[in-house]
Amino acid sequence: MSSSSTIVMPGDRIAAIEELAKSKRVILGPGLRRLDETVVASKAGPLRHKEPNTFWVDNYQRRYVPARGDLVLGIVKAKAGDQFRVDIGSADMAFISYLSFEAATKKNRPDLNPGDLIYARVLVASADVEPELVCVNSNGKRGKLGILADGFFFKCSLNLGRLLLRDNCPALAALTRQLPYEIAVGVNGRIWVKAHALRETVALANAILALEQAGYAEIDKVCDNLEGYLQA
Repeated sequence: MSSSSTIVMPGDRIAAIEELAKSKRVILGPGLRRLDETVVASKAGPLRHKEPNTFWVDNYQRRYVPARGDLVLGIVKAKAGDQFRVDIGSADMAFISYLSFEAATKKNRPDLNPGDLIYARVLVASADVEPELVCVNSNGKRGKLGILADGFFFKCSLNLGRLLLRDNCPALAALTRQLPYEIAVGVNGRIWVKAHALRETVALANAILALEQAGYAEIDKVCDNLEGYLQA
């Protein structure tokens, strides 16, 4: 991933992306918008690039805005007919059908109750309708999605959530060298972690939250100090 940190402002034209789009397929992420043949920034922040041709603006925002394909952690709030209402931290409540779980049928429904935590993917995101979630991939398999049991749930900034979800994230790689654990990260600023012991789980959560103010150069230092969080 490129470490370029060109700062863009709303309305700025991104000529480099426009030129690349003439010969290759370009994917525009959050903070960028295509207007006819031009590409402009819709948010302020550093312009990021992921190989091969994905671009977005790393904008700091407090409220999560759903986008198709996003991985999110949601809290089940209520059951409404054949659907469940889920809080994902957006302006509107999301919903998920009981058929959106692996091997679910009318007779074999998921055991979901208000307060349960789920790891899901946004299937539909539009300004005109409520977000729709699914807990299966395109092959109908759950993979890492579904109901999250036990563990420790906490919130973080949207930026930290995006950082942890990047391919080959140095923070998660460094933590893995320290102790085994399970983690589910949502771009909606929510994280679930689970280690062998409660003490280790809380230490992991504290180490991850310490990354909020850490730069890339400090990530290894924070993760190597995991023993300090265990003793805290």
